[in-house]
Amino acid sequence: MKLNQQGLQNKKIWEQKGYQLPQFDHAQMCQETRRHPFWVHFGAGNIFRAFQANVVQNLLNQGVLNRGLIVAEGFDYEIVEKMYRPHDNYSILVTLKADGSMDKTVIGSIAESVLLDSADDAEFGRMQEIFREDSLQMASFTITEKGYCLTDASGELLPSVSLDMKNGPEKPASYIGKVVSLLYTRYLAGQKPLAMVSMDNCSHNGDKLRAAVFAFTDAWVQQDLVPSAFADYIHNPGRISFPWTMIDKITPRPDPAVEALLAADGLEDSAPVITSKKTYVAPFVNSEECEYLVVEDAFPNGRPSLEKGGLIFTDRETVDKVEKMKVCTCLNPIHTALAVFGCLLGYDLISREMKDPDLQKLACGIGSVEGLPVVINPGILDPEQFLNTVLKVRIPNPFMPDTPQRIATDTSQKLSVRYGETIKAYLRSDSLHVSDLHLIPLVFAAWLRYLTGTDDEGKAFTLSPDPLLESLCPVITGIHPATPEEAFALLKPILENDRIFGVSLTEAGMAMTVCDDFVRMLDGPGSVRRTLQKVLGEVRCS
Repeated sequence: MKLNQQGLQNKKIWEQKGYQLPQFDHAQMCQETRRHPFWVHFGAGNIFRAFQANVVQNLLNQGVLNRGLIVAEGFDYEIVEKMYRPHDNYSILVTLKADGSMDKTVIGSIAESVLLDSADDAEFGRMQEIFREDSLQMASFTITEKGYCLTDASGELLPSVSLDMKNGPEKPASYIGKVVSLLYTRYLAGQKPLAMVSMDNCSHNGDKLRAAVFAFTDAWVQQDLVPSAFADYIHNPGRISFPWTMIDKITPRPDPAVEALLAADGLEDSAPVITSKKTYVAPFVNSEECEYLVVEDAFPNGRPSLEKGGLIFTDRETVDKVEKMKVCTCLNPIHTALAVFGCLLGYDLISREMKDPDLQKLACGIGSVEGLPVVINPGILDPEQFLNTVLKVRIPNPFMPDTPQRIATDTSQKLSVRYGETIKAYLRSDSLHVSDLHLIPLVFAAWLRYLTGTDDEGKAFTLSPDPLLESLCPVITGIHPATPEEAFALLKPILENDRIFGVSLTEAGMAMTVCDDFVRMLDGPGSVRRTLQKVLGEVRCS
C-alpha cells in the first residue's frame, strides 16, 4: 500500500483495511483549485493536516466545495520536499478516540504544495500567481506564535527582517517579509480584498499577524520602496482583514504505536522523517477527536460555507470570550497543573494522571471549583459542557501520547494568563474571595518545588525548557526553609513578580499560602503527595 495517486487506485485494499477514502474526483478538484484558488494556508505542519485539511475534505465529500486547499511552507521546505510531494499531497489522519477506537482517513483535500521561497523563481512565482487571483478569499496561518515575531530577546530586529525592511518586496528572506511581498503582488493586481487569518494557538492572534504585516508595510512606505497607497490598502479592513480565531485540537508528534499499526496494515514508508530543522513529519498525523475553531467573521472577499464543516463564525468579542474560557479556566490551567504534578510524581503521560484519584480531583477542582465561577459564557459553547469534555474525554484519552514534560515547557511564561486572570477576577468580584482559592496557590507551590529538579522520591529529573530557569533555579535549588516566613524571605522577589504570576502574590494575599504549601512539599520523600492530599481535603469536588 503506497500513499500516492497510483497506490490509491486500488481502493478495495484500502477499504478492507478500514481506511476512509476521499469521495470526490481528486483530479478535477486539483484542476478547479489551480484555476480558481480560494484558500491558501501557510504552515504545512501536523495541525493543518489534521484539522483544516480534514474540514475541507469533509466538505468536498458532501459536495459543498469543489475546490481544495493550497499549502505553502515558508520555514522548513523539507516538509514539502520529503513528505508532501512524494505522497502526491495525500496524508493519513488517525483519529484516536477516548473509547479506544480509531478512525483512519486518507486526506486528499490538498491540491497543491508550494515552497514559500523567494530565491526560487518557479515556486515564488507560483505563489504570486495565486495571490493575483480574484477568487482567493483567505490566507490562513499555523506558523506558531514565534512566526510573527520580528525581534530578538533584546528587542532588536532579526537580521533577516532588518535586511528585508531595507531592501523592499523583491526578494525577502524572512517569513512575514515574504507574506507582505505577496500582499504587494495582490495590491498591484488591483488592490484585491483578502482575509489574513491566523489560526495559531495564541491570544488575539489576528493582532499579532496584523502588527507584523503593518511593520513591514510602513517600513517600505517610509523608505519609498512602495507607494503610500499600499499602506492605505493594507490598513483598510474593507480590503485586508486580520480576524481573531480560537483553535483547540491536540495533535502530538507522530506516535510510534500508530506508525506500527499502519505498517501492519501494509502501508509502505510509514516512518517519520526528521528534517534538518528537527521537524518530525510522517505520512500520517495522529490527533484527538475533539476540535474547535472559532473565527471572527471578517472576510472582505467573502468565504465559503465552512460552518457546514464545523467551524464557528462569530464576532470578535465572542472569539475573545471563548479563548479566555479555554486558556484561563477550562483547559490550559488544568494542563499546567497536571504537567507540574506529573513531573513531580513520576508520570510520563497526561492520560495516566487521570487514573490517579488525587490528580483527577485536582483537575476537577482547578476547572470547576476555582475556574468556572469567573467564566463569562460566550454563548456559542457551553463552559460546563466544554469542561466536562476536557475532564471526561480529552485528557483521559489513553491514545493521546501527550506528556507532562512537554506541557511543562515554558511554564513561567504561562502562569500569568492561565491563573493570573482568574486571580484578578476574584480580586474584582464582590462575591468571590481570593482566600477561597486553595488549588491555584498549590500549583504555584508545586511549580516552585518542581524547579528544585527532584521528584517526590528525591530523584533528580530534567527540567523542561524555560527561559527563566537560569535566573530562578539558583534561588530555589538547595534552600530548605523551615517555616513559611523563611520561605517568603527567600522567594519574595519571585512571588511579587507580576510578569510571572499576573499579579503580585503578596498584594493578592496569596503569598503565604504558597509558601506554606512549598515548605510542606520539601519535607522529605512523599511530601508532595501528602501536601496535595491535604489541600484537596479542603476542596469540594466530586
